[in-house]
Amino acid sequence: MTMAAAPAGAERVRPMTADEKRVIFASSLGTVFEWYDFYLYGSLATIIGAQFFSQFDESTRNIFALLAFAAGFIVRPFGALVFGRIGDLVGRKYTFLVTILIMGLSTFIVGLLPSSTSIGIAAPIILIGLRLLQGLALGGEYGGAATYVAEHAPQGRRGFYTSWIQTTATLGLFLSLLVILFTRTIAGEQAFAAWAWRVPFLVSIALLGISVWIRLQLNESPAFQKMKAEGTVSKAPLSEAFGQWKNMKVVIIALVGLVAGQGVVWYTGQFYALFFLQSILKVDGYTANLLIAWSLLIGTGGFVLFGWLSDKIGRKPIILAGCLLAALTYFPLFTALTGSANPMLEKAIETAKVQVVADPADCGDLFNPVGTRKFTSSCDVARDALAKSAVKYSTTAGPAGQPAKINVNGTDVAVFADGKASPDLTKNLTAAIVAAGYPKAGDPSIVKMSHPFDIFRPQPFKVIAILFVLVVYVTMVYGPIAAALVELFPTRIRYTSMSLPYHIGNGWFGGLLPATAFAMVAQTGDIYYGLWYPIVIALITFVLGLILVPETKDRDIYADD
Repeated sequence: MTMAAAPAGAERVRPMTADEKRVIFASSLGTVFEWYDFYLYGSLATIIGAQFFSQFDESTRNIFALLAFAAGFIVRPFGALVFGRIGDLVGRKYTFLVTILIMGLSTFIVGLLPSSTSIGIAAPIILIGLRLLQGLALGGEYGGAATYVAEHAPQGRRGFYTSWIQTTATLGLFLSLLVILFTRTIAGEQAFAAWAWRVPFLVSIALLGISVWIRLQLNESPAFQKMKAEGTVSKAPLSEAFGQWKNMKVVIIALVGLVAGQGVVWYTGQFYALFFLQSILKVDGYTANLLIAWSLLIGTGGFVLFGWLSDKIGRKPIILAGCLLAALTYFPLFTALTGSANPMLEKAIETAKVQVVADPADCGDLFNPVGTRKFTSSCDVARDALAKSAVKYSTTAGPAGQPAKINVNGTDVAVFADGKASPDLTKNLTAAIVAAGYPKAGDPSIVKMSHPFDIFRPQPFKVIAILFVLVVYVTMVYGPIAAALVELFPTRIRYTSMSLPYHIGNGWFGGLLPATAFAMVAQTGDIYYGLWYPIVIALITFVLGLILVPETKDRDIYADD
């Protein structure tokens, strides 16, 4: 099943062969695993915390569950280095066969892992170890899949072929939601929390079995086979990729001129939008997930559309246009999202006047990426409480040495009592902001869906339409990115070179976005201020990409072999 690279022009209009479809399908299943596991762990983080960190109080166990989740993101670039090197030394097929085995088995073992009540501290240690293995494997999975598909694609169709890998995020999301919903319905909530939560992790073995069986049928990439036969395989991919300025310069350009912007636009359109709906607009989790799921379902075809279009007009103009459009329209789009999803909140932001009156020396920073910080100063406690309540506020200098107070339309709310946070702070603050026009939790004016197909009423329909625009930006930047990265690097170090900027851009620039953006919201009291993070990064990518990134759609990726 070997497919040689086709000459330009000869195969531009022919349909995919059965073998090419199998290559794309086999490569894409790794991305399905990635997102299936991502949404499984995110959806079940509270239950996982209770199972594996039960020796701690509820808030602390949730923090540890989030830290275990974050560990998978942190190690992704290191996985890119480890498996990228192996992929350039040994081959694409066997390397990403190993990565999917590690990913799949780690997910499956989480479903078998005894809880901390059974084996004590060993349970959370093993869990974190499995998350680290998943992160490392994922660091090698995407680069291998993208490289493998691109090296099979006919000249002039790499954007279209590799774009199919990007669509599988939606499949992974829906698969995880369906498995969780089905298991919860069959087992019931009590049984699900006790033991049935393991089922979604255990059934992943079926995905793994299919993936491994299909990948075993595949041959090595024709480009790597040719390079191996000619004896031109790199003997030191890491030093060649990152130790020589000629290539390291291209890695840096790929990161700042393409992937950093792509990463923040992607995470804003999916994950920060979900966070914004739930944590700031106070939309219930069921509804928020359905709204995001519908926008993704409707918009997923954009990945293939923009991948195909990038073969016609280029990768660079589409990716950079997505970054620019996002940067220019995020403020009006998120403002419209507030007005559609929670109209009372939009009105309250305009009419209510809320101030934190505090000694400036008492006010620190509120950056709290994984929720581990406990604020002790009265100013920080006040601002954190307001941010969590999605209240727009300003900070005014108060008397030196005096504890902070919150003033809501002329009514003071005490923050401290007897030198520590008042036990009545939440109750008193809620009463004051509701009186000022802010909606209560569960207010009927907040968008709510009663079932998955409750999308034709004006309010959810409008919210989905706004989210769809955000998803279109995601498809613009993400659809062509695999082809763009593959085409920047020579075959001998392609796997290594493209994987590192991809996982730094998406794992770090993108992965840190929700926490960084919310910290900016909490620090300033402006629910939209966090958008400056993706806007600035996207604009930097637009400018640097325009100047530094070459167009690669017509590049012969074997020319330097």
